[in-house]
Amino acid sequence: MEQSGARRGDAAAMSETVTPRYIAGSIAPLGPDRHPMPQPEPLLPPDVRRISCSIEISDYTKSGVDEAIDNRYWTCVDELAARGANSISLSGFPIASQLGRPRVLELIRKTAERTGAFADSQSEATVDAMRHLGMRRIAIASRWSHELNEKLIAYLVSAGFEVLAVTSVGQWAKQAFSMSIEEGVKLAFQLGREAMRKAPEADGLLLPGGAWRSLAAVPILEEDFGKPVVTNPIAQAWRLISSGVAPPVRGWGRLLENASPAKAQ
Repeated sequence: MEQSGARRGDAAAMSETVTPRYIAGSIAPLGPDRHPMPQPEPLLPPDVRRISCSIEISDYTKSGVDEAIDNRYWTCVDELAARGANSISLSGFPIASQLGRPRVLELIRKTAERTGAFADSQSEATVDAMRHLGMRRIAIASRWSHELNEKLIAYLVSAGFEVLAVTSVGQWAKQAFSMSIEEGVKLAFQLGREAMRKAPEADGLLLPGGAWRSLAAVPILEEDFGKPVVTNPIAQAWRLISSGVAPPVRGWGRLLENASPAKAQ
């Protein structure tokens, strides 16, 4: 664990000293002051720099999402563009689910027009990643509340997926962001296995959300069930891999190892 942490620190330090070839901007739910997290395992090379701006969401309720998007989304877009972002992506599946797919697609379109950058969202990267892997009938390992799950299912159904099973432990933003990394990883395994037991005929498994740091569960769950596993953070990295910006990454699941672009639907 100490060596892994050292590698993460070295990678983060290197990314700050290497001249960036590409700058990937993210619009995050919370900033580091409210949600401090250590560096994740480096999925992108040092010359692909990640920058972020936070909309400082109060909660994943409809009113909380609307307030954050209406008052701070475009400020973040302009800040990331001013910092040289080549791409700008809206993070957070609960945010996208509450907005609904038509509004997310409209935000993406307007962001591209406003900045000239490649505009995206983790939710749409996930949709394309699951299509790329041949996933149509899916199981969802969700820790969200039933209300959020209903919005998530509606988003995915509108994108052409059939949801066979979904789990819940009733979380909203406060519970999600207060979890330790250890608690999040344990829950990812627990709910991932529960979802696949409920729907063994699913084409694959979706673990939505970034706060529970579910990357470590991906290759193990794929080995357990012989099905692809997707999270929205790795779908965001895959978007850069599939476009040729970053090289494939081995050891963290099928999606990141396969650099072929998603086919248009």
